Amino acid sequence: MEFDFLGLVIVIAVVVISISLHELAHGLVAYWLGDNTAKDAGRLTLNPIKNIDPYMSIIVPVILYLLKAPVFGGAKPVPVNSTNLKWREWGMALVALAGPFTNFLLAFIFFLIGHFTGWVYGAGGEIAEIIFTQFIFTNLGFMIFNLIPIPPLDGSRVLYAIAPDSIRRLMMNLEGATGIMIVYLLIFLFGQFFSQLMIDGMNAVLHFFYFVIGM
Repeated sequence: MEFDFLGLVIVIAVVVISISLHELAHGLVAYWLGDNTAKDAGRLTLNPIKNIDPYMSIIVPVILYLLKAPVFGGAKPVPVNSTNLKWREWGMALVALAGPFTNFLLAFIFFLIGHFTGWVYGAGGEIAEIIFTQFIFTNLGFMIFNLIPIPPLDGSRVLYAIAPDSIRRLMMNLEGATGIMIVYLLIFLFGQFFSQLMIDGMNAVLHFFYFVIGM
């Protein structure tokens, strides 16, 4: 019981740190591309209170962890005014990709440290193994989930940059509450499919990590 509680606490901590860095990356890239909206809203911060969405940042990851499913989720979207950005829709695509790319980097960094120290394999004890394992898999889960091209997930911003006008109009209609409700509904109805998608995606990225280090 104690082990499960400890694992749950670690997962929550990993989720909070990961989403804070994910959202900060969005805001910083938007700022570098000419939009001050996130800065003016106080979102260029690692303060988790500014980033946490109670449902997607806490409830969903905790439920998934307790169900022993791949952990994924989201946060309060960083406000961005695309009309202020360099390269407009392409700038918005770069802002969107900054979040999942940050999760990718976090997973890769913890993989490298965990692999070469042996901590991810238990050499540093159970706590170190849980921490490194959760940092790797939680960040891969966030990356893959957020790349799904449904508004307001990050993948939709990339799709918008390359989509024809008819698809863009449809995506604009799905922004805000409508889009996120569709995401919630899909998770509820097709939870097993999403879990398998996460597992397959994580395994593919892990194979890439091992390839990079020559294994």
